[in-house]
Amino acid sequence: MDASKMTVSINKAINTQEAAVKEKHARTCILGTHHEKGAQTFWAAVNRLPLSSNAVLCWKFCHVFHKLLRDGHPNVLKDSLRYKNELIDMSRMWGHLSDGYGQLCSIYLKLLNTKMDFHTKNPRFPGNLQMTDRQLDEAGENDVNNFFQLTVEIFDYMEWELNLFHTVFKSLDMSRSVSVTAAGQCRLSPLIQVILDCSHLYDYTVKLLFKLHSCLPTDTLQGHRDRFMEQFQKLKDLFYRSSNLQYFKRLLQIPQLPENPPNFLRASALSEHISPVVLIPTGNSPPDSETLVETDDLVGMDSSSHQSIPENKFDDIFGSSFSNDPFNFSNQNGMTRDDKDRLIEQLYKELALLRDELGKFKAESHRLVSNLRGRIQELEAELAEQKHLREQAVDESDFLRTELEEWKRKTQDTEKAQKSLTEIERKSIANEQRYTKLKEKYAELVQSHADLLRKNAEVTKQMTLAREALGDVERSKKELEDSYQRVNEHTQRKAQEQIHEMDELQGALESSKQEVKLLQNSLETSKEACITQRKELEEGFLQCLMREVEGIINEALQKLDEPLYTSGSVSTDFLISRTVAAVDSTEKLDEAWKRHMSDTSGEKKRWERTKSCKECSRQVEEMHGS
Repeated sequence: MDASKMTVSINKAINTQEAAVKEKHARTCILGTHHEKGAQTFWAAVNRLPLSSNAVLCWKFCHVFHKLLRDGHPNVLKDSLRYKNELIDMSRMWGHLSDGYGQLCSIYLKLLNTKMDFHTKNPRFPGNLQMTDRQLDEAGENDVNNFFQLTVEIFDYMEWELNLFHTVFKSLDMSRSVSVTAAGQCRLSPLIQVILDCSHLYDYTVKLLFKLHSCLPTDTLQGHRDRFMEQFQKLKDLFYRSSNLQYFKRLLQIPQLPENPPNFLRASALSEHISPVVLIPTGNSPPDSETLVETDDLVGMDSSSHQSIPENKFDDIFGSSFSNDPFNFSNQNGMTRDDKDRLIEQLYKELALLRDELGKFKAESHRLVSNLRGRIQELEAELAEQKHLREQAVDESDFLRTELEEWKRKTQDTEKAQKSLTEIERKSIANEQRYTKLKEKYAELVQSHADLLRKNAEVTKQMTLAREALGDVERSKKELEDSYQRVNEHTQRKAQEQIHEMDELQGALESSKQEVKLLQNSLETSKEACITQRKELEEGFLQCLMREVEGIINEALQKLDEPLYTSGSVSTDFLISRTVAAVDSTEKLDEAWKRHMSDTSGEKKRWERTKSCKECSRQVEEMHGS
């Protein structure tokens, strides 16, 4: 199949119109994956579509991609795994929208990622999930741990299928006939793939749980049973609601789950399990009802034949049932009463045994009828699948026929090209002869041209040597001029720099002299100010000191008039000693004052004068006190 044709079908199947994907475009995409043994063309076309900006486009992409994972070539899964992270990011992006197709696209993308993870971990499961019981056992490798993990993965897979189912129904207005509108069919059409997946997943879950209950304790599988019960109720409700929609009635026949879930605690309940089979009628029409009636009649005839077996056996043992006295009780035949009682008791026992056997025959016949009905449904499903494969084979044969015609056309073109090639070869021989003659002429021209080139080379060599000598002379002259120019410029630059430095030094010297003069003037002024300030401080200090001394003397003189001092008596020696000390202090004060008036320099001398004044005042005070 041409890649351009497949690209056109992909673009027609995945568009922005809110309508269901056309089956012919989807079938072309599926055949394209089988032809190229992969999904390179599909992803090359999808990567050019704005899936992140248009929700309807993304929804239809999910539908087509789901079909390819189910019915496409097995390499579709391998080619799609490299885009898994992009699908996860797209699902997270669409999950932020709470209305329209936003949540639908988010959940559908998560379902597709879960499907890819499931088939990657369990490569024995095909994309359409159709397996026999033997293949299911091989998938678990007859290991109870593998069966346990496989059941958990199927539960996770089924959970996303049911979430998509519920979200689609929740987004539809069931009060109107949405299944006959284009917008409603756009949302419902992907659920066909979901129904096909769920029917197989439910069947495998039941079989795996029965297998696990035969190997593990019931308490260990309590979580599995609870999860199965929850999914069983959801799937049963969704199958029932789907079967009532006109859109699904026209396209497929949805099975109904039993009223009660299987009892996994009873191993014999596995024989009562009937695998749900989804029937896809040919030509998108429901299956013929007469066929189903005939099948039921055959099953009923088989059941009646089984039920007639115990009756015939009873007649063979006890005689015809139309006899009025089958046991000949009226005719004693010489038998006693006890013999008749024993015979009656024996006959009752045999009758009870026959009734038990009859019940077993009925149960066995019922089981056989159920198995036959299940087998009939499986055969019908296989027949529908074979019809689907036949349609695919017809499409493939049409494609091969088209390729054969194209190959024949290319063969005819090749024959025409072969004839034209013969004519071209004949012309090429004539041209080759002409070419030989031209080649000889060309050789002569080449020889003469070579001689001219040699002569030209010699002349050119001589001119080159002369030009090189002239160039050397010019270079030497230019180098001398450049060196002279550099020396001259260097000398002038040095002279200018020295003149500039001398000017700067002269200016610095003048400024230094002015600063020295300013410093001398400020020093003289500061010295005079210090002397004047010191004199003022000394005068003030002496005045304060004299005032203090006068105060002490006056206070001593005032105390002389107080009765406390006048009434006291002292010795003559003590009075003389005090008087002598006061006179000495007065003399010292007089000498200090004279020295002060004659010389006012020196800190030590000022301190001595101050000390003399204080000593004099103290002596006077002591004298008056005594």
